Amino acid sequence: MSIQPRNTTLAIIPVYAEYTIGKVIKQFTDGLVDEICVVLDSPDPDIANMIINAKTTTPIKLIQNRQRSGIGAAIKQGFEYAATKGFNIVVVMAGNGKDTPQEIPVLLNPIIKDGYDYVQGSRYLPGGRPVNTPIVRRIFIRLFPIVWRLSTGFKCTDVTNGFRAYRIELIKDNRVNIQQNWLSGYALEYYIHYKAITLKYNVIEVPVSKIYHSRTNYSKISPLKHWWQILGPLITLRLGIHK
Repeated sequence: MSIQPRNTTLAIIPVYAEYTIGKVIKQFTDGLVDEICVVLDSPDPDIANMIINAKTTTPIKLIQNRQRSGIGAAIKQGFEYAATKGFNIVVVMAGNGKDTPQEIPVLLNPIIKDGYDYVQGSRYLPGGRPVNTPIVRRIFIRLFPIVWRLSTGFKCTDVTNGFRAYRIELIKDNRVNIQQNWLSGYALEYYIHYKAITLKYNVIEVPVSKIYHSRTNYSKISPLKHWWQILGPLITLRLGIHK
């Protein structure tokens, strides 16, 4: 009887000007993940010190960029680290306290126990918890899944939630080319979402919390500048403009 290798999990946290990152890291208790990879997308020494000195028993890998590259580029750096170090599951989450580390097992269980390849967190499934979601954002978040369902046939409730887990084989698939230049920003996550669905990977949503702690300065996403990066991949991939 052969012994199955143990699943190893890396949490990837892309960070830019997030002074709450130390509090987020402190919430990682033993056994949630094997390692935390924080990608600091700026040369900010104060935030770097917060990350290095954060109190947790979980090992931390800090990757710090000399200049801002974009959230997609930062996540890709985390993926590359995961692949290089042999992690077979990656969790991507926010560094501003919107996501709860204690809910990571909810994302991991479908992969480890049920064979899923990609798990999307949803605040709108039964058991999910949307807290203080701004009204304008709430409208868009609720409408967006309808567009995705009509375009891909995949029934979903919360496409924009960045709390996700992936089997590393999905990220390493040659048909999922995350190294394209247009994927350095928010488009990356929606590109992977689209490819996972259309390539017939096993995809599922699970209920999670999404907590907005403040009604102001709650996000770095600008409606005019960044919403197209979120909606665009679905359109350009369907039309064959991007691959």
